[in-house]
Amino acid sequence: MARRLPAGARLVIASHNPGKLREFAALVSPHGVEAVSAGALGLDEPEETEPDFVGNARLKALASARGAEMPALADDSGFCVAALGGAPGVLSARWAGEPRNFDAAMARVHREVGEAADRRAWFVCALCLGWPDGHSDSFFARVDGSLTWPPRGTIGFGYDPMFVPTGATQSFGEMPQEEKAAVSHRARAFAQFAAACLG
Repeated sequence: MARRLPAGARLVIASHNPGKLREFAALVSPHGVEAVSAGALGLDEPEETEPDFVGNARLKALASARGAEMPALADDSGFCVAALGGAPGVLSARWAGEPRNFDAAMARVHREVGEAADRRAWFVCALCLGWPDGHSDSFFARVDGSLTWPPRGTIGFGYDPMFVPTGATQSFGEMPQEEKAAVSHRARAFAQFAAACLG
């Protein structure tokens, strides 16, 4: 059984990304939980050394929870392409290089897929709530769809403009934020987390 966060709790968002902090703060605040970023607390980001999304989310959550001595929520998400054997997968951010250039990353996906008939792709999100004593609860979700080229739309981020979810006509890059939020991998994982861990 998952460990629940009481109302009034403070929660570390195990990320230095201000956009991610805003997104998660907005999601947890209706539950009476206050979010603070790992960056604001001066916590280092651990190297993501696990071979899967759940492992990397757990690694980040526990590192922040122990460093801050309070519960921490981490996510690890990525873009997977069937014709590439699930790549870029856990390496999705690394395909974009430093500084992050997702135009180049999308071009690489397109180049490596080539003329392959299989256009299936999916986004995944693993969320982990970690505690200072080492306890953790993980949640996993994915949204399936297909590749589109050239990229379409400027609303989303990352690989969004080259992904059309099953049953939709717009790419994630064209979809208004509230529509994407209703079907996205992160929204689905968060719904599981909220049901299990938030009052």
